[in-house]
Formats: sequence, C-alpha cells, structure tokens
Amino acid sequence: MMSGSDGYFDYNATTPLRLEARQAWLEACERWWQNPSSLYRAAGAAARVLEEERESLAEQLGVEPARIVFNSGATEGNNAIMAHVAASAGRVAFSAVEHPSLREAARRWLPHEATTELPVEATGLLDLTSLSTWLRQNSTASLVSLMAANNESGSLQPWREAADLCAEAGVSFHCDATQWIGKEPLQGLAQCSWITLSAHKFGGPKGVGALVLPAGEKRLRWLAGGPQEGGHRAGTENLPAICAMGAALRAAEAERPQAQTSQAAARDAFEAALLQAFPDLRLIGADSPRLWNTSLFVMPRHRNLKWLTRLSEVGYSVSTGSACSSGREGSSVVLHALGASDEELRRVMRVSGGWHTPAQAWLDLAAQFVETSAALDQGGGLRRIQLGG
Repeated sequence: MMSGSDGYFDYNATTPLRLEARQAWLEACERWWQNPSSLYRAAGAAARVLEEERESLAEQLGVEPARIVFNSGATEGNNAIMAHVAASAGRVAFSAVEHPSLREAARRWLPHEATTELPVEATGLLDLTSLSTWLRQNSTASLVSLMAANNESGSLQPWREAADLCAEAGVSFHCDATQWIGKEPLQGLAQCSWITLSAHKFGGPKGVGALVLPAGEKRLRWLAGGPQEGGHRAGTENLPAICAMGAALRAAEAERPQAQTSQAAARDAFEAALLQAFPDLRLIGADSPRLWNTSLFVMPRHRNLKWLTRLSEVGYSVSTGSACSSGREGSSVVLHALGASDEELRRVMRVSGGWHTPAQAWLDLAAQFVETSAALDQGGGLRRIQLGG
C-alpha cells in the first residue's frame, strides 16, 4: 500500500502547503496580526509587509503593484471580472474548455446572448481563427477569456496569440493563470489585461489569491465597504495567507526549471507503461504542449469511479477530471468539448504530480493500474466511500 505524499497524484486540484509558506504564515500571525488599515505603529508595520508582498508579486508578473488586488482566489476573481463586464453591458467570449468557475460565472452575471463559447481544435486548444472571426464580427466585444493551462489535460493554450489578437482589436483579454503559475514561466503574462490566480495550486494556502487589473482600471468595485485593495475589494486583508502565498510562489519558481525536466520525463514514462499495459488507452492532449505534471486519459474499460475507489483503497489519490466536478461520472469539460461519447466520459482519469514526486512513484502508480485492472476484470465492485472535492 502506498502511503504519504508519494501516492498523491491530484496536484492540479490542490497542493500540500509548502514549508516556506507555513513558516511565512506563522511569522505573519505572530508579528503582523494587526489590521493593516489601522493608524498605530504596529499596524503600519503590517501595512508595509502587505505592500511588500504586493510589490513582490507584481515584480514576478511584470506589472505595476497598483494592478494587484489580493482576494480569495481565482473563482472570486473570475466572478468579479464577469460582474464588471456585465455592469457595462459588454459581450464576452471564452473557450469551450474553460474552468467551471469561469463558465458558470459568465452564465451567472451575463445574459445568454452576451456570451459566446469559442470552439477548440482536435488538440483541445482554442481555435484562433474562430476568435479572430468573433472579434471582427462583434463591434461591442468587451472581453475574451482564456485559461493559460487546462486543469484537466494540462494543455497549454495559445494565450499569447489570443492576447495579441485582442490587443489589435482593442478588446480586453483575461487569462485564468491558475494552473500556469508555479509550473510555467511567468514572462509575458503582463500583456494580459486581467489575470486570476489561486495560491493553493502552487503550495500556498487555500482561500487566497490575486486578481490583476488592467492598467489604470478605476471602476471595479467588487466588494463594497472600506477602502482596502484600492477600493476594489473591501474587507480586511488576510495578511498571513498573503505572506504564505508569496513564499510559496518564490519557492515554486526556484524549483520550476528542474521540475519541468524531471517530472515531464517521469510522467512520460508513466504513460508509456500504461500504453504498454493498455494498448487501447486514449491519451488526451499528448500531441500538443502541456503541463509537465499532467496526464489525462480514457481507460479502455471500467468506469472511472471504480478505478478511483480501488486506487484510493491502496493509498493513491487520482481524479476523474476537474476537482470542481470529481465524483460525477461524465463530467470532463475537455472531453465533452472534443465530442467524446458518454461512455468515454465515464472512463476518463486525470493524474497530476508535484514538483518532487519521485519517478518511481509514477511507475508504481502505473503498476497499480495494472493490478487494479485485474481486480476489476474479476468483478470487483464499487465500494461506498466519501469522495473529496
């Protein structure tokens, strides 16, 4: 039985808290627990630390500190952007493989006729021709939203090219960089009008993230109340979590170059072992650039919840797709957009490793898939377990 972090293969859902983040959080709790908006000296020290973290994140992203709004994460940021666009009666386009927090936010805040879902190619990447056509045909276009890296397949979307097309058309471009940050280079993100991110995807705590505004944006009033975050988001800032997020990102960035090489090789060896054992297995997104830690595939037989349950019983944590829909068969946004059959949707599995996942752990997981297949082939049923989010 696998135990500990070596059996955890759901890093795209969330990551364990990095030691650096934990230390930063504890230090902030002990030294800078005061309200940064208060006027006494100790609160002033907390306010200075808050601005130092804002400046650090801004420097890494290549943007001005005034563009950084600390919040609870990408879901909140995506909702804030859609509400902002709705207030100006704008029109929005987004890809067919966006995260539910973006797709559902668009449906929540905007009328149906104001939203357009852009198709993807057979690789799962945005069809840039369809984007160009939409920009040309919609004189009232306000925003295009495209994730940088897909949370299910790991596919790296052509966000730079999309941003260029939007800039030429004078339309704002939003990049949901939740899966990108901490795994891929940060250079170039500054060309995006809006950016959303979540700390818990790169080793920070849950419930904290950031929204990057367009340069000079003054009209966003997401949460009313006090003057915090430049008046864009009222409420006392969670300084310990913000400090932990900063520490986590700095650590992830330091480790990224090595992880990109070693983990991609380990992931590829895992997939090769699976394909040898299951020749009819279908890899998704392997023919295009993708995150080094991610593998999405359709098993040739047995429903994914049976696979997930059996693997969980021996200490492995994998998923059936997006964490926001895990536990529901047929919930893969990517496969749905690619026209997969209902039966294929019920057999999709996602495996995502971390910065330090041992190469042997990847191979052990492949071997466990083989053992699990034998058990399921013999009629092993689905036991009732509690599925995490």
